Amino acid sequence: MIAAFIHRAVMQGIPLLFGSTGEIITEKAGHLNLGIPGIMYVGGISGVIGAFFYEQSLNGAPLNGFLAVMIPLLSSLLGSLLMGLIYSFLTVTLRANQNVTGLALTTFGVGVGNFFGGSLIKLVDTDMPSITLTKTSAFFSKTLPFADELGWFGEVFLSYSFLAYAAIIIALISSYVLKKTRVGLNIRAIGENPATADAAGINVERYKYLSTCIGSMIAGLGGLYYVMDYATGIWSNDGFGDRGWLAIALVIFAVWRPNISIIGSILFGALFIVHNYIENLSMSDQELFKMAPYVVTLIVLIAISMRDKKENQPPASLGISYFREDR
Repeated sequence: MIAAFIHRAVMQGIPLLFGSTGEIITEKAGHLNLGIPGIMYVGGISGVIGAFFYEQSLNGAPLNGFLAVMIPLLSSLLGSLLMGLIYSFLTVTLRANQNVTGLALTTFGVGVGNFFGGSLIKLVDTDMPSITLTKTSAFFSKTLPFADELGWFGEVFLSYSFLAYAAIIIALISSYVLKKTRVGLNIRAIGENPATADAAGINVERYKYLSTCIGSMIAGLGGLYYVMDYATGIWSNDGFGDRGWLAIALVIFAVWRPNISIIGSILFGALFIVHNYIENLSMSDQELFKMAPYVVTLIVLIAISMRDKKENQPPASLGISYFREDR
């Protein structure tokens, strides 16, 4: 039972890990992207659209494993990139308010997802308000063949899909790049003081575009993972819940470090589903348990504010548009 709980917690946390890693990269460059929930939604529906039309084009013939994975994957990355470009154009080029733009992007992303999701449901002419892509999902949810033979160890550590391991690898690589490389140093410099970085010869606008778009693409994979693996290929409008907001909360919990997000995502995933493993809970008690990740985030936020350590604080220019004329 404990192994099953950990396994489910990890699966629940992987979308949050994708979202938080993407948001950390964006915030390190000084941009607060509250559009992450909408970007994850668009990443999910873009993958669904690619998988749907690929399955329909075969007329019942067997799927090619490589295409069954690559078409939704590239579709998801493209849709997420487009959302990142929209946000970057509005906040970097036009210098629009980042909070308002992010919230608008979330509303827009959810609307786009529900529109195309509803359109695809009408195409399949089904009585159920959902799209089922179990054939494609089978390729995304494949695990290591020997995981079942290793008992609880295999279930806890080896029984996940390639996207789950990719989320961990991306988080570790992002942490290394931000901390140990010149590109990461430039991104952090822009997030702390873009005027000084600009004076040092760093192309502020280019790095802001780069970090926001890469962060958006990573976050979009969280939506794809949720649909194709966690939800076993079933798309339902408004089915994501508040996972996008949890990913943003996880950024604060991880004190803007992608490697800490790995542990935090599993913890958040466990807190999100723990009520399912406690017997005789009323509906109101279940809702209280669902609040736990946010309560933990508030506690961490208060703790880091009281300690006032520089390395645990957000970038100094987070949420502030850069006007070169003011330099």
